[in-house]
Amino acid sequence: MFAQIDKIITAIDNAVWGLPLICLIMATGIFLTARLGLVQIRHLGKAFKFMFKDEEDGSGEVTSFGALCTALSATIGTGNITGVATAIALGGPGALFWMVIAAFFGMATKYAEGLLAIKYRTIDEDGHVLGGPFYYIENGMGKKWTWLAKIFAFFGAGVGLFGIGTFTQVNSIASAVKNFFDPDMAHTISLFGGNYSWATVIAGLFLTVCVGLVVLGGIQRIAKVSEVIVPFMAVLYVGLAVIIIITNITAVPAALASIVKSAFTGSALAGGAVGSVFVAMQKGVARGIFSNESGLGSAPIAAAAARTKEPVRQGLVSMTGTFIDTIVICTMTGLSIVIAGSWLNPELEGVAITMDAFQKGLPFPSFVATFSLMLCLVFFAFTTILGWNYYGERCVEYLFNRNKGVVMGYRILYILAVFIGPYMTVKAVWNIADIFNALMAFPNLIALLALNGVIVKETRDFHAKHNGSY
Repeated sequence: MFAQIDKIITAIDNAVWGLPLICLIMATGIFLTARLGLVQIRHLGKAFKFMFKDEEDGSGEVTSFGALCTALSATIGTGNITGVATAIALGGPGALFWMVIAAFFGMATKYAEGLLAIKYRTIDEDGHVLGGPFYYIENGMGKKWTWLAKIFAFFGAGVGLFGIGTFTQVNSIASAVKNFFDPDMAHTISLFGGNYSWATVIAGLFLTVCVGLVVLGGIQRIAKVSEVIVPFMAVLYVGLAVIIIITNITAVPAALASIVKSAFTGSALAGGAVGSVFVAMQKGVARGIFSNESGLGSAPIAAAAARTKEPVRQGLVSMTGTFIDTIVICTMTGLSIVIAGSWLNPELEGVAITMDAFQKGLPFPSFVATFSLMLCLVFFAFTTILGWNYYGERCVEYLFNRNKGVVMGYRILYILAVFIGPYMTVKAVWNIADIFNALMAFPNLIALLALNGVIVKETRDFHAKHNGSY
């Protein structure tokens, strides 16, 4: 039965993540890049400056840095560790190339999302902020498009509940903990028709309790936790990857050549030349979008809460998230895997590929390397769970006119999804996440293209107003 369900899920995944959606995502990023005059290159320096410099008279619930860290808490997760490994295993090293290309153009997409989030957000008398694609669709495109906004909110709540927010994160955490504490499955228990390590069960229960305790705090608590954990975990993980690259520096040129060559000629493990190139492109773009979420419309939900009055300013800050998430962190992961050759081992899957690369690449005992990666993964995935709970709740708020009872019901379902996450199969988990990603992306991409004139005008007016004085 489960095998049949996996086949159905895989067929749906291949359909929604086919050539049309890949072309739409890439075309949107390329179009916005051209319309905005390479904003991701020309204004990247200003974007990093605005990350740490708050507006004195801005209105919102959290600082711009807090909003960015909330968004990064949701994006820097298993996609950076497990997702990159899965993409390279299925599509070859070339998948990393297409992941970076998608991220480069995705920076313009993320800029547009952050800008529109501030421009069309709503702020109640009590200071409660609600914004994101559902509002820039409804208020920007017009009330007649409210149905599209509701479709986005529905799939956004679904992505959090069944995709990025729960199953993939918990599954990866449980796998990493099991691989570290009980790799030989010496201590097992029968649950849900299968045998699971006690390490998996305990990790799942502990995580469920922690999530249940934290999600009650809302955006302020999530932002405060994210402002501490996100920079720490990003620096720790990048530092470990840099050590791998430096200690294996002689292998870097060959690894880079393999990544570029495989992007255009394909991988022998992925089939014929043309087919494998498409697989590399498909997996690279899909995992890249999964990781940095450019085009999905999730990050602008957090961006809308930023204390700012300048849409362009927050757009620039939002743009840095894609740069940090994919162009820096995912590239580090991919290089480590290609250098170690871990993706060539057919017996490895998911997080085990990255773990093998760290064990081979780090000049530390295997125990230290494994523990370090497990620690990074737990931090990454935990903050992602929290961030996506916030996104999902905001989508539910919009759908049900801020009905607190419905929001609480969603919160309980979310915690239950965290609980069952460890017992989902790896392949089914990632395919379900991909499907919801795609269905969420369509309404948002339509809105970005429809409102591109607004994005360009706001950008020009901002730079004309400040005339380089920022």
